[in-house]
Order: sequence, then structure tokens, then C-alpha cells
Amino acid sequence: MFKVGIGYDVHRFVEGRKLVLGGVEIPFEKGLLGHSDADVLIHAIIDAILGAMGENDIGKLFPDSNPKYKDISSLLLLKEVAKLLEEKNLKIVNIDSTVVSQRPKISPYTNEMKNKIADCLKIESTQVNIKGKTTEGLGFEGREEGISAYAVVLIYE
Repeated sequence: MFKVGIGYDVHRFVEGRKLVLGGVEIPFEKGLLGHSDADVLIHAIIDAILGAMGENDIGKLFPDSNPKYKDISSLLLLKEVAKLLEEKNLKIVNIDSTVVSQRPKISPYTNEMKNKIADCLKIESTQVNIKGKTTEGLGFEGREEGISAYAVVLIYE
């Protein structure tokens, strides 16, 4: 049986934080605000996986009220979700994701992101797709106020 999940996340830019996307630190003058490392791409992927599994969302599984998750790497959260997949004997067919940001451009970093995500989930990097899109200056992403990410995952039993 196949199951599909969709995930979405958004975080605003702030001064004084590192920018982490797909588990990769990207040189940029601002980072994203959040309880964890605010990695919108990983958060969207986690929500997509949890949705396909019929589980609660990332906020219920890793609440921002828990100090254990303060500034935690989202890759560690993704590894926890991988354990849930394994416990339920579910496997990922593929992940397709889009990062929406006017700046920075993510294309120089997508292969490293794919490798890190695939490693956490114990899948091949060819099963992970990451695209970067701008909004041609429109919306909060276009005004460089933050970044959003979308992800779709297909899993099977």
C-alpha cells in the first residue's frame, strides 16, 4: 500500500543566527528564527513523512515548549522520524521538495542537502529532490523576510 504526505513550513529571517537549510549551513547575513535550528526544508519533509504515516505534525512530536529541542539540529529530529518509519515497517519511495526564497540561491548546496537527508533516512540521495524557487519579488519571501518550504513524500508498506 502506498501513502502520500505533504508538508509545509515557514520561518522569518533574523540577525544573529546561522542559516541552515537541509542540514547545510549556508553563508548568509541572516538566519531563520525558531526554537530549533529553524531548518524549514527539514521541517517540511518531517511533516510530509508524518502526514503519510497518519501521525501528528512536527509541533506535537517535537514541541517548542520542550527545552530539549532548543537549538537542536533538525537532522536529529529527522533521524527520530526515520526510527518511527522503521518501527512501522514503512519505506520511502521518494521525497520532492521546494524551497521558496528570493535569496540566498540554494542550487550550490542541494547535492549536499540531498546527501544529508538521505543519510538520516537511510535511503539513496536519488530518492530526494530539492528545488529552489524565487517569487520574483512578491510576498514575504520576495521581500526577503523569510523562507518557506514544501515537501511531498511517497511511502509504502
